[in-house]
Amino acid sequence: MATIDQIRELREQTGVSIIECKKALEESNGDFEKAREILRKWGKELANKKSSREAKQGIIEAYVHPNKKVGVLLDLHCETDFAKKSDDFSKLAHELCLHIAAMKPLFLSDADIPENFLAGEKQIYSEQIKDSGKPENILNQIVEGKLKKYKEQVCLLEQFWIKDDQKTIRDLLNDYIAKLGENITIKSFTRYEV
Repeated sequence: MATIDQIRELREQTGVSIIECKKALEESNGDFEKAREILRKWGKELANKKSSREAKQGIIEAYVHPNKKVGVLLDLHCETDFAKKSDDFSKLAHELCLHIAAMKPLFLSDADIPENFLAGEKQIYSEQIKDSGKPENILNQIVEGKLKKYKEQVCLLEQFWIKDDQKTIRDLLNDYIAKLGENITIKSFTRYEV
C-alpha cells in the first residue's frame, strides 16, 4: 500500500495525476524507481493513442538569448484552448525554445530531411572509409551508423534534451502529452543567429 507521502513525492517529481501515481506505486509494490518507469511506460502508451487526434490550438513562443545574437520562434500545437493556456504548456514551449537555441537542430524529424541532403552525407561518409580495407557489408553498416548518428544530431525530435541526456525531445513531448492528457505537436520552428 502506497503512503500519501510517497504519492505526493512521485506526483511532485513527475507531474502525473495523484490517481496514476497511486496505481503505479501499488503496481511496483512501493518501489519508487519502478513506479517512475511504469508511469513513463504508461505515458508512451497514452502518447501513441493521442497522436492520431488533431491539435488545432497552439501558441507561438519566442526566445531571444540575452546576448541578442540568437533567437527562436516555435509553433507548438495542442488540442484544446484549456491546455494552450496552461502553465505546463507554456513551460514546454519555453524549454523547447531554449533547446533549439542551444542545440541548433536543422529539421524537425528525419522525415523532413531531403533525400538529396542525405545522399550527400552518405557520399561523404563512404568517401571517408572507402580505403579502410573492410568488406562491403561492414562499410555499409558503418555508413548507416554514421547516418543514424547524424540524424540524431540534426533532427529536433531525435536530439537528447539538454537538461536530461537520458531523454530525447520526443520523450519530453510524450511526457507532456501524458501530463496534459492531449496530443501536442511541434508544427515548425526557426532559429536565428547573427
